[in-house]
Amino acid sequence: MAIVASAADGHHAAGRATILQLRAPDLTTRELEQQAAELVASSPIPVLVSSRCDVALSSGAAGVNLPERDILVGDARRLLEHRMVGRSVHSIEAALAAEGDGADFVIFGPVWASTSHPDVEPVGIDALSDVARMLRIPVLAIGGVTEARIAECDAAGAAGYAAISLFR
Repeated sequence: MAIVASAADGHHAAGRATILQLRAPDLTTRELEQQAAELVASSPIPVLVSSRCDVALSSGAAGVNLPERDILVGDARRLLEHRMVGRSVHSIEAALAAEGDGADFVIFGPVWASTSHPDVEPVGIDALSDVARMLRIPVLAIGGVTEARIAECDAAGAAGYAAISLFR
């Protein structure tokens, strides 16, 4: 299980997440639902569930973040109505498609090499800047984000960043 924490802007310190995402692909549905319900009940900030609209609904989560190859954003929106729907993307084209499909935000990357996605080639800070300029919805940087790189994400136009190890 991993909790992906996101800061709403590059000026937040690493310990001040503004959204938590529960990402636990190895749990059973029952275990995931229990973890999500506990996190939603105890978290002072909104909780998203990775990929699972059903678990987001049953746990009272604020929404979902969908991996790039998951269900369509529009389908998730029909299920979740007013809740947040985000999409993790690895290319400019996928980011534009997510926005066009109605995503509330995208998580773009990995910007730098990432231990959680070692098989995905980093896109680089210039691609992050391009995506942030092209989209009207918030773009969060992910992948290899460190305290030292937060200012680079901000300068590239990212609305914030998402990370696992930075928030531990």
